[in-house]
Amino acid sequence: MLNFSTPPLAERMRPASLHHLIGQEHLVGENGIIRKAIQRGNIPSMILWGPPGVGKTTIANIIAHEIKRPFHTLSAVSAGVKDVREIIEKAKYSSRAILFIDEIHRFNKSQQDALLGAVEKGTITLIGATTENPSFEVNSALLSRCQVYTLKPLEEKDLLKLVHQALTQDDELKKRKITIIEHRAMLDISGGDARKLLNLIQLISEALPGDIELTDQLVVNTAQKHIAIYDKSGEQHYDIISAFIKSLRGSDPNAAVYYLARMIEGGEDVKFIARRMVILASEDIGNANPTALVMATTTFQAVDVIGYPEAQLILSQCAIYLACSPKSNSATMAIGAAMNAVHEHGDLPVPLSIRNAPTRLMKDMGYGKNYQYAHDYENNFINMEFMPDKIKGSKFYEPGKNVREEELKNFLKKMWKEKYGY
Repeated sequence: MLNFSTPPLAERMRPASLHHLIGQEHLVGENGIIRKAIQRGNIPSMILWGPPGVGKTTIANIIAHEIKRPFHTLSAVSAGVKDVREIIEKAKYSSRAILFIDEIHRFNKSQQDALLGAVEKGTITLIGATTENPSFEVNSALLSRCQVYTLKPLEEKDLLKLVHQALTQDDELKKRKITIIEHRAMLDISGGDARKLLNLIQLISEALPGDIELTDQLVVNTAQKHIAIYDKSGEQHYDIISAFIKSLRGSDPNAAVYYLARMIEGGEDVKFIARRMVILASEDIGNANPTALVMATTTFQAVDVIGYPEAQLILSQCAIYLACSPKSNSATMAIGAAMNAVHEHGDLPVPLSIRNAPTRLMKDMGYGKNYQYAHDYENNFINMEFMPDKIKGSKFYEPGKNVREEELKNFLKKMWKEKYGY
């Protein structure tokens, strides 16, 4: 029977010192930058970026405990600007309080802006935790005032060490005889998330009486109803998004919607899905259908405002549109070839004829001389060389790769009829 008065196992096993923290040696090991900052007692505002269950909240708690400062926590899921301002006001009367904000990527611009002054003045030391790339999700002004530390996924040896500690040190579990016979299923189900792994151990211990021998089959059978079909932090995260993008690129709306459903069911961030569709709209569709980029961008903006569950309708509409759209990677190939030329040849001089000539001296030096204004010519076209001399005549864009939209639409209809019968 569940004991609701006892904290969850993951909370009971949360370490209170760096000595007991498992993983993240590059940050908290003997030469880790966070350990050295704690030893100096000089903690910068920081963003802890990493997958779920790898120690972001734990590190924040340890920092506060080690340097003995006032510690405030907010969850960006439920907190607003008012909550932020109340804590900042309290911090004015204490010694450099620490404000920990979990899932800081969920704060909107105004909420993040409310932190700027207090962080800059040192009224608070901000520790933000995020599973999303802070370059995309944290305002540049706030990001410039924080150090970004990347947390790594926990390795298999770390996870097994964590399980061993739980079974031998937790007051509840050490009363039981629980033996690990096989561990593959435990690790696969947890997906590298320490919290999920400990929750799984707790689930099994509470579901089964007496002595327990942990085998893969036992773990799967016991946890069957609790196994997520999609894990945002593990390998499946990358497999599913890869399958989704390849289905869109391969013009298969059915597969695209299926993998989209897998991500939605797994609670994937709507902005992550939408952002990938924006990229695909340019990378794989491009000028074969320029409206695709407009559609994807509008989807990104819409789902950010709407959120789940309604956002799934918008994501589905966009995914089907992109999958059914004509494809061209000519823009992708063009910029790639151009970037290679830049890397190979460096900063080649711009031809004098197309340089700007705002001063008399520049004009006397030949800047802008013999420039032909396209609108003065038939069809607004001139046969003039714009490339630097060293690479003149280079072709980065290949129009042949951008087949006409109507032809591609007819081709896709023919293929769908053969594959799906419609």
